[in-house]
Amino acid sequence: MPFNINDRPDYEQFAQGAAAQRRAEFYHGGLGLSALIKNKKAVAVAVFASIGGFLYGYQQGVLGGSFTKSSFQAKFPRTTEAGVQSLLTAILQIGGFLYNAELAPPEIRGLLVAMQQLGVTIGIMVAYWIGYGTNFIGGTGSGQKNLAWQLPWIIQGIPAVVLAIGTLFMPYSPRLLVNKGRDQDAISTLSYLRNLPENHELIQIEFLEIKAEAIFNRRILEQRYPQLVREGGSIWVRELMGYANLFRTRDSFKRTAIAGIIMFFQQWTGIDSIIYYAPFIFRNLGLSSNSVSLLATGVVGVIMVLASMLSMILIDKLGRKPLWIASCTGMGLSMLIVGVITAKFSSDWTAHAAGGWAAVIFVWIYIANFAYGAGPVSWTLISEIFPLSTRAKGTAIGATSNWANTIAVAYSVPPMINHIGFGTYILFAAINVFSIVFVYLFVPETKGKTLEEMDLVFGSHTSRDETALLAGIQREVGLVALLHASRVSKEEQDADKTVSDMPSDVGTA
Repeated sequence: MPFNINDRPDYEQFAQGAAAQRRAEFYHGGLGLSALIKNKKAVAVAVFASIGGFLYGYQQGVLGGSFTKSSFQAKFPRTTEAGVQSLLTAILQIGGFLYNAELAPPEIRGLLVAMQQLGVTIGIMVAYWIGYGTNFIGGTGSGQKNLAWQLPWIIQGIPAVVLAIGTLFMPYSPRLLVNKGRDQDAISTLSYLRNLPENHELIQIEFLEIKAEAIFNRRILEQRYPQLVREGGSIWVRELMGYANLFRTRDSFKRTAIAGIIMFFQQWTGIDSIIYYAPFIFRNLGLSSNSVSLLATGVVGVIMVLASMLSMILIDKLGRKPLWIASCTGMGLSMLIVGVITAKFSSDWTAHAAGGWAAVIFVWIYIANFAYGAGPVSWTLISEIFPLSTRAKGTAIGATSNWANTIAVAYSVPPMINHIGFGTYILFAAINVFSIVFVYLFVPETKGKTLEEMDLVFGSHTSRDETALLAGIQREVGLVALLHASRVSKEEQDADKTVSDMPSDVGTA
């Protein structure tokens, strides 16, 4: 359970979140604006991390716009073939970039995740609108300049260079340093990042939490695989055994399966097909002018940014399952309607321009439903269903599933649209329905649940046993004793302040 330092006088208990609790007291009860103002380097880390998200989103947005420009098609004529478009998009996905800002302190970790996701959507939006603007360089027909498609790619290099150079000045992760046995370097890094002296109690508390977690992870592996994990053994063996834990028991396998399947559904609802191929899709929905299709694509970017902001409000109020179900219901209906309109009018869009625009509007509605729901919910779910010992690697499995299915979608969609047409949208609608059924029947609600409550859902005692082990390690490294001393000191200071604030005539009457 969350650490409450006042529950027992001996403080012999699990100190999860202790650093965050003491930091809240240090910042006079606030972990929002107050903490950010006092910790400017933490804000810099969050902003810097969002550049990685921006780059990833920009890459997604710039590709589809290039395919539809006449100068690009003249330069690379084979890119008009669906199979070549699929292959190029899939190759770029394999090389996609994700930035993991492990250096951020706990009080802004939520902000960091939100900024990373927002950075992705802003990158997509910026790429779409730059693509729309550069489409007019040299005209939109055969006289269009190569700069029309080159400039968006050149612009992408600017934040990439900033990110590359900035990374050279970033310190190593304190967790990496602790795992390498470089404890003093870890303390120095925490001191630098938090703008506090090395002997400050918050620095010591956070360091001991990291130290306890590193020892905990090592002992879990030694307990479960004593014959394979030895002192000084291969780090590759340790890593492999960490992933083996994900399939070791029935409940572990269930959690891992949910992480992989939820990311399968997140991609096969059709989202990346819209993001990558929006100009191509809009042209197939009757927007014959490339300029108009790019303009409609730009609206997609704006909708994604606005709906992503909405998700920050809804996800912790409504819960994960209701938001997913509502999101996929909206996406499924939108794809179904687009499919029906395409089946009815695609043979002559010129005569049914209103039908084409109706389909475009439902694509916009589809995008909004994804951005407030299935997008953020999937990443939140996979980080919450795993116990302490497998959380990092379980989340990595989910991310790998997302990546693999992103590549599959990117490769499959152009041929699907060319060969089965409206059936592509019907397929995505059906997958949305299946995802609703899967989440309703097999995925637990994780909002506000403790590790132990998640164990009850999966029929396991893993978190209870691991919590006891971690509590023992926290006592062993001195974290509990430090918290005890810190609390006693604070109580004495509060008592002295109360006495000093009393009127001078109290007790003399």
